[in-house]
Amino acid sequence: MKEHGHHHHPESMLSVEQAFARILAFFNVLEVEERPLLEAVGQVLADDAVSPFDIPPLANSALDGYAVQASSVRDASPASPVVLKVVGSVSAGELPRDKVGPGTAVRIMTGAPVPPGADAIVGFEDTDETDRKRNGKVRMDEVAVRVAVETGNAVRPAGQDVAKGERVLEAGVPLRAAEVGVLASMGFARVNVFRRPIVSILATGDELVQPGESCPPGSIYNINSFSIASAVQRAGGVPKLLGIARDNLESLQQKIGEGLDADMLITTAGVSKGDYDIVKDVLAQRGKIELWSVRMRPAKPLAFGVLRGPQGRQVPHLGLPGNPVSALVAFEQFGGPAIRKMLGLKLLQYPTIEAVLEDPIHNADGRRVYARVVVTKRDGAYHARLTGHQSSNLLTSMARANGLAICPEDLPVKKAGEIVKVQMLDWPAEVF
Repeated sequence: MKEHGHHHHPESMLSVEQAFARILAFFNVLEVEERPLLEAVGQVLADDAVSPFDIPPLANSALDGYAVQASSVRDASPASPVVLKVVGSVSAGELPRDKVGPGTAVRIMTGAPVPPGADAIVGFEDTDETDRKRNGKVRMDEVAVRVAVETGNAVRPAGQDVAKGERVLEAGVPLRAAEVGVLASMGFARVNVFRRPIVSILATGDELVQPGESCPPGSIYNINSFSIASAVQRAGGVPKLLGIARDNLESLQQKIGEGLDADMLITTAGVSKGDYDIVKDVLAQRGKIELWSVRMRPAKPLAFGVLRGPQGRQVPHLGLPGNPVSALVAFEQFGGPAIRKMLGLKLLQYPTIEAVLEDPIHNADGRRVYARVVVTKRDGAYHARLTGHQSSNLLTSMARANGLAICPEDLPVKKAGEIVKVQMLDWPAEVF
């Protein structure tokens, strides 16, 4: 009797946590690449960023006004202003040419370096400059100061933001707008980050047609490649679309072969109990594949394995169910976290909140139910209502959802009015 290796594995029933742990164990953070700063947004910094200089590099003025010695204007008041000799001016981007001594001042603009000798800045509004201009006075070589100022007034010291040699950003932080700005402030145009994973996506089935083509009776459009590719992109990966493999050996061999130069291969359909064995056979020839029943609804059938790629590379394979909703829910539980782990992110899963359930969730067979819900906030509390019929072939139920409400395996029902845990897929403005 001929043995097919994979038929001997009894199909195991796994908890979501077991499946998660087994899958995630196969993934590690990817290698480092150097990228132009703007192309690295959303990627994770691979090295500490250390400042090559003080920021700001020189003490500079926080105001438009006059750089003075505080001691020169100690007795100034609106009633008896102190007149100082103006010996020069300096604006941002210039170096001061003039020194400030007792009884003198240099006109200064915000951000300009503080001239030597000066230890304080007096704002324009505390001098008579505007009056002089208004009265057509031509003598701008002096200015009357109407207030006393403390030493250090409106002077931003050198290194106030960042000291030279200081570790400004730690390896492991995701680059957002602010981090990109910080790197730019240190003069870095390129940055070392962990590279983005490339994820091959293959849909299988004779009934599938690509959107844009006409769809004869009995065919359906290839939804999964599009929704999964979008989810891959959103998780930070780079989708590589392989198109559709037909249910024959040649087509599957060829398409799976094309997908093995990636960091992960995702297939949709072809792995549940009732499906043709072709997909499983082709995958089994390429490596080791395990078929799991995961104690979750939707998305019970899941395949996971490691395939041999070119040059002996090991390519993890995630086989998602064919149902569009099941495929997306399973991807968000297992595929998204794998991508985030490869990117070097610390938070692998979507955040969960607690909400008041507005419709009951029924749990017929002891699986963990992920119900599509719309979360809203009223009177300071989150509320979750179902997005209509929860059958797993209705993708519209997912399109209307911003979260997945979780009914634990051991509960036959979560009743309306009970508190439910919700995995937030999105944080739309109206939820806050």
